[in-house]
Amino acid sequence: MENAVSDQFDTVSFEDLVLAGGQQPDNFTFGLIGFGSDYIVSRYNAVESIGSGLRAAHVIGKHVFDEVAICMNNFMIAQRFLDESELDEIVPYVLTLRMKPTPVRLRMMKSTRAETQFLLIERKAAT
Repeated sequence: MENAVSDQFDTVSFEDLVLAGGQQPDNFTFGLIGFGSDYIVSRYNAVESIGSGLRAAHVIGKHVFDEVAICMNNFMIAQRFLDESELDEIVPYVLTLRMKPTPVRLRMMKSTRAETQFLLIERKAAT
């Protein structure tokens, strides 16, 4: 099952994320945060809610890097979304806000084909 988690995180397409509406993002095996060019969170799935301890109702409508994922408001993550028009990169990272340091893999996804940008968080297979 570990491979299925990693495979889905590694292989899900940008288009699949854009098209996933309603409850469908809750079917992903990884955390998902979707936000617009204004960095206001519009999508937040159940996996991320459980992993972060933050309810979707508390996160939707907030600025992703100023209010939700403050430990990612740096040149490695937030600045990449600002600087790049096309982005699909996986990076190892350590989450530190409101929790003990937690190694994760982050997948940053952005395209000129859609308004929504995505931050995927994989907690199980961080290496």
